[in-house]
Amino acid sequence: MTDLTFADEKDASRYTLHKGSDLVSVLDYRDDGRTVAMTRAYTIPTFRGHGYAGELVERAVADLEARGDRAVSPVCWYVADWFDQHPDRSGILAARRAS
Repeated sequence: MTDLTFADEKDASRYTLHKGSDLVSVLDYRDDGRTVAMTRAYTIPTFRGHGYAGELVERAVADLEARGDRAVSPVCWYVADWFDQHPDRSGILAARRAS
């Protein structure tokens, strides 16, 4: 997956993954200055089944870990499942409040 281009489109509040000139996957988020709520992971239907959404979440989490100034709230079910499959990355997760 080295031929992919990752971008944080801050004005649109989304991370994107392109293969060449084609947009293949999008990860929408809300950033309140402390926490990035990842709200929706979406892969363009013709590109599904190739692991692009997982690659996009991986790169977004790595970007936030490198910045070191935000926690992640996995609002989207796909992102929550990704963190379940990558427990070694749970250090960036926002603490949940007791109900």
